[in-house]
Amino acid sequence: MLASLLILVTGTLVWALKDVPWTEIAAGSLKPVVVLEATDGEPIVRQGPFQGPYARYEEFPAHLVNAVLSIEDRRFMDHYGVDVKGIMRAVLRNLQAGSVVQGGSTITQQLIKVQYLESNRTLKRKLQELVIAFWLEWKLGKREILTRYLNSVYLGSGATGMPAAARIYFNEDVSALNVQEAAMLAGLLKAPSQLNPIDNFKAASERTITVLDAMVANGKLNWEEASAAKAEFAELHPTSPTPRSGSWFADWISPQAGEIAGASPGSTTIRTTLVRRLQQLAEDVVARNLDKYGKSLGASQAALVAMTPDGAVVAMVGGRDYKTSQFNRAVSAKRQPGSTFKVFVFYAALKSGLSPDDRVFDGPIEVDGWSPQNSTGRYRGWVSIAEAFARSLNGATVALAQEVGIANVVAAAEELGIDATLNPVPALALGSSEVNLLDLTGAYASIRLGKSPVEPWGIVDFQASEQSKAFRVGPIVPTSVDLGPYQQDLVSLLQLVVERGTGRDAFPGAFAAGKTGTSQNNRDAWFVGFTEDLVAGVWVGNDDDTPMKGVTGGALPARIWRDFMHAAMAQPALQVDPDNGPNTSQGVAASCNVRACARSYRSFRASDCTYQPYQGERRMCER
Repeated sequence: MLASLLILVTGTLVWALKDVPWTEIAAGSLKPVVVLEATDGEPIVRQGPFQGPYARYEEFPAHLVNAVLSIEDRRFMDHYGVDVKGIMRAVLRNLQAGSVVQGGSTITQQLIKVQYLESNRTLKRKLQELVIAFWLEWKLGKREILTRYLNSVYLGSGATGMPAAARIYFNEDVSALNVQEAAMLAGLLKAPSQLNPIDNFKAASERTITVLDAMVANGKLNWEEASAAKAEFAELHPTSPTPRSGSWFADWISPQAGEIAGASPGSTTIRTTLVRRLQQLAEDVVARNLDKYGKSLGASQAALVAMTPDGAVVAMVGGRDYKTSQFNRAVSAKRQPGSTFKVFVFYAALKSGLSPDDRVFDGPIEVDGWSPQNSTGRYRGWVSIAEAFARSLNGATVALAQEVGIANVVAAAEELGIDATLNPVPALALGSSEVNLLDLTGAYASIRLGKSPVEPWGIVDFQASEQSKAFRVGPIVPTSVDLGPYQQDLVSLLQLVVERGTGRDAFPGAFAAGKTGTSQNNRDAWFVGFTEDLVAGVWVGNDDDTPMKGVTGGALPARIWRDFMHAAMAQPALQVDPDNGPNTSQGVAASCNVRACARSYRSFRASDCTYQPYQGERRMCER
């Protein structure tokens, strides 16, 4: 009989435990977490789920640990994963109440539910939970279990883990939490969605008092300390952290950040090129202009990208409102650039030996049955190349493109960084092939920098949680073509557009150069250009490609560009030096060419920039 019972129990355990992820549990840490920071080190918190950096046990203040244990598992330090006394007490209270009013799960069991097992209440899962709880206590110990738990619990408002909740609710590091704040976060564990202080401050306050009382009962606070905490509690005003802008930027850079983090357990902190002041300014300028002019002009969307001349993206707005639409019109939308594309025609002309003072004929022209017209319907005859560019004369531009050759125009665009497929037809000279705003702005950055191609980039450096060293990333692709012989002429042509051409409304009160663009039937309107410190591009249009009411690149896009640049110039733009790298808390970051190393070594690991050679220990990648 005893043998049969033993066989039955053993068989049941084998059946229940055969698919337990023992290796994953033993490996220990959380799933990979990527933490994005702006250039100043402040986190970029996107709308939706957010998980902060993986915190070590020492980073959690003692009063937070005491608050959690007092309200969730008072006997945590005494049991072995399953609290038999707690279970019996809970059963008794539930019988007395006639309903479930108290649970008996320990923190160890809660961790198992959060991280390792599905939440379905079956016999198999309960058996797994019991066995894993004992095994975890033996394998990890109390501190590690508690560390994992505090890093992985959901606490409402999209926050996973205490570090994220401290940032979401109080905009501070978890180590800086005071007693009241710690008690509030501990209180959220019961029902995070219903108790989070942003949506229900009254309920959160009442729950916090319950936690403070539990801490007194557990001997973790005396009566005077708890009373003082309650007295000061009325001054506590949890709120969402300020850096909630930059969501389009975060969406754009996240795949690259994920490649760097790889499968490394714990958190990898990625410092980006985003400048919060400029990002907020860009969002405000776009929203304000669309609110003021959008409806009357039939323009429902706009996008803006700003970068330093070396391509470090400091601001990105992908549409009117991220909450309404997460589609990034600055990156994912391909539209006809209109006359902003003409800069490539004139660059090809300069490369062929022509100068801005040479003359070109602006008149009716027919190429393969296609006859472009100027926007005014009038022609100016023989004009200088400079005037043709400043006034955006279509007839003269097509004639110039025919003279230098469409193939050379394509080559000029690609040399300046345009990656889109360009159809080598005569209409290409007027921007018939679709491009995206990010690439087009990067091409103009090449002109400002005097080297090409400038590839827009967004990651400054990164640091894995287990590493003391930060690694610099910087530009994705190094510049290779010297534009020196042509840069001054190109800048002068673009400056002329703003001074007395189609882009006069873009003038921000200081040096500025750029180009307007309008696609057929006013479906797309653009302005792309630069000041001394910044390069920016603006697109205005509609997602369904419907025409706007007479909107040209020299109107609404130019005004948005001007408003942004004028305000941006009020303070010096933050410069990111790709050669020397920024200072970090550990000093100057070491360089790690993540993409080049990943292409060269299959065993490359970005978290510490190393690869595994055929023999010996892992080595630093120096490519």
